[in-house]
Amino acid sequence: MPLFNDCKTRPRCIKQRVLFQQEDSIINTPVTEKGNRKNQEIRVPRVRVIGADGEMVGVLSRDEALALAEESGMDLVEIQPNQDPPVCRVMDYGKFRFDLQKKAAAAKKKQKVVEIKEVKFRPTTDSGDYNIKMRNVRRFLDDGDKVKINVRFKGREMSHQELGIEMTKRIEVDLSEEAVIESRPRLEGRQMIMMIAPKKK
Repeated sequence: MPLFNDCKTRPRCIKQRVLFQQEDSIINTPVTEKGNRKNQEIRVPRVRVIGADGEMVGVLSRDEALALAEESGMDLVEIQPNQDPPVCRVMDYGKFRFDLQKKAAAAKKKQKVVEIKEVKFRPTTDSGDYNIKMRNVRRFLDDGDKVKINVRFKGREMSHQELGIEMTKRIEVDLSEEAVIESRPRLEGRQMIMMIAPKKK
């Protein structure tokens, strides 16, 4: 069966198909909060209008389009200013802005700001203190935050840096199911620093 059996000529059918695709693209153009002229701000003599129901109305004069929007109790909003003629949509602009701000606020609320918490150890931290500090580390990781492990040396402890390395290894082993090491232990002055982050679930 011919592909264009309902068309007299192939070029005309192709042209119609392209026009339908362009129309669908215009109708589905998103409207942004910023930079859209509306109502009397629109200065061009003719516009292509999309109705409030999302259907293509067609090319109207600016005054006819404004009258259509006014009859609907809505606004005429320019959504494709670079088209010839520019494309406008009939819509409740106030409600649109309110919905857009509401969505933006909801998206911002869902965003998790990752913080870096710091937990300080000593090379000779005893078991009781170690367990308390590790509970804090696990709490921070559960909240989705990264944790900076800081093993601090005092006085002659600097001559026994292997104790600090042993402490960081112990922490790494105890958190092997919950965290990943982002940066291996490194000495910064009198401190041994290791950065850990929660494992992706």
